Amino acid sequence: MKPGTSGRRNGRKTASAEAAEAAAPARVELTIEQLAKASRCTARNIRAYQDRGLIPPPERRGRTGVYGAEHLSRLRIIHQMLTRGFTLASIGELLAAWEAGQDISALLGLEAAVSSPWTNETPKQYSFVELARLYGGQFDPRWLVKAHELGVLKPHGMGFIAPSPRMIQAGAELVKAGIPLDEMLDVVKHLRANVEHAAEEMVHLVERHVFDRFGTPLPPRDQAAELGEIIWRLRPLVDMAVQAEVSRAMEIAATRHLGNRLAHVLDELARQKDPQPAAERARAKRTPRARS
Repeated sequence: MKPGTSGRRNGRKTASAEAAEAAAPARVELTIEQLAKASRCTARNIRAYQDRGLIPPPERRGRTGVYGAEHLSRLRIIHQMLTRGFTLASIGELLAAWEAGQDISALLGLEAAVSSPWTNETPKQYSFVELARLYGGQFDPRWLVKAHELGVLKPHGMGFIAPSPRMIQAGAELVKAGIPLDEMLDVVKHLRANVEHAAEEMVHLVERHVFDRFGTPLPPRDQAAELGEIIWRLRPLVDMAVQAEVSRAMEIAATRHLGNRLAHVLDELARQKDPQPAAERARAKRTPRARS
């Protein structure tokens, strides 16, 4: 792929470019403190990376430096390489060598494909009163601790932020159906452990069969954009596979545990309609009537 054509083919945007544009905000502007928080890196280290040329300098707005999405992506790449045991010097050499052959935007696009949120849900803020209204008499402030530990709710000012409002709404509906909130949170904890294990296995498959085939920490210059497209295509496929397995498991569990309950209900309805026991009806049919 030629420099300057990353994310395009024959003048048309590739799937990774379109997905990245849809997932990313139009423009990210961060102070160094905000960048440090978003990247989980200290402001001191950010300045050190900048001095080493690992990240470009910020855009100046008077006396304030403004950082963008490229800075955040570069910091994530640096962090990933540091965790693999690379030194800052070797990271700088690898990035420089990679960038010499092609614009680094393809590598940053790959990072965006990997690190962008895997959900289109928008976090929602709830007040204590709103949560109490949603969960009614089941609501107990002590359960906020468990919800916080699970990441279902995060303290924010005088209220809470829910990363998944759909989960909050689903929980409220289940509570209305009579399911205790504390037991529901226990199920979420158990479910999360299983889902995280499955996610680890899926990612390891991609790592072994897609990334490791190159034998280098950085993909070849002409393969970075292709890898990004593969990740964007895998996202909905993973969702479909997980949804299919969850639906299958729920069908089996419902049939196994609720099937007998349903059979008893149907038997009781039949008994109420015809009080005569089935055995007596069978005997009556077999017994011949006496001739007059």
